[in-house]
Amino acid sequence: MDTSLLLFIAATFVLAGFVKGVIGLGLPTIAVGVLGVVMAPAQAAALLAIPNIATNGWQIATGPKLGSTLRRLWPMLAAICIGTWAGAGLLQQEKDGSATLWLGLALVLYALVGLKAAKLRVPPTWEGWLGPVIGFATGVVTAATGVFVLPAVPYLQALGFDKDELVQALGLSFIVSTLALSAGLIGAGALNLTVAGHSVLALVPALAGMAAGQFIRGRISAATFRLCFFAGLLGLGGYLCWRSLG
Repeated sequence: MDTSLLLFIAATFVLAGFVKGVIGLGLPTIAVGVLGVVMAPAQAAALLAIPNIATNGWQIATGPKLGSTLRRLWPMLAAICIGTWAGAGLLQQEKDGSATLWLGLALVLYALVGLKAAKLRVPPTWEGWLGPVIGFATGVVTAATGVFVLPAVPYLQALGFDKDELVQALGLSFIVSTLALSAGLIGAGALNLTVAGHSVLALVPALAGMAAGQFIRGRISAATFRLCFFAGLLGLGGYLCWRSLG
């Protein structure tokens, strides 16, 4: 890699890490989107493996209720693995950007609903069957796009977590998606020791950006966090739509 490409990748990870630090998500969405300018989606997803694992691990560790959240979400998390492995190979096959376009449109729609203060809620009695359905669908979307926000993010947001609990729950969902996707990429040959080494280097700017973002999140109110959360989703969705049509 030449110097200009390295600087481009580093800047991308700083930006993506910062957004993740503020709202708890956005690292793969931004990084896969921006890096798609200079590499294939599967290559970008492989480069994200270590930063995704580390940043989501950090996000999980700094949350308030890991045990209870894990017990509540494990059926969804297990189904994410099954869905990702069922869709193995879809990311390498995506050439026309259609999957990314639909993902972007769904994010925009969900963000607009959230910004209008519409509160989606999942009844507790639904979680037993709806969680695995959401998890499987999220796994297939992950396999097709390298991005793991839908439909997991709306589902988790509708479970009534507070600000820090939601960020921790997102971290759990994302780290499971990352591990499942990485297994598929290893099987497809897109993630090897050389790429893993580059992925380790990408961790430094990602963590620096995330630390700055968490500093900001720790100093904003729940209402401001909600606004940032949905505005961030709107921006991510709009960007995915623009990139798929570009």
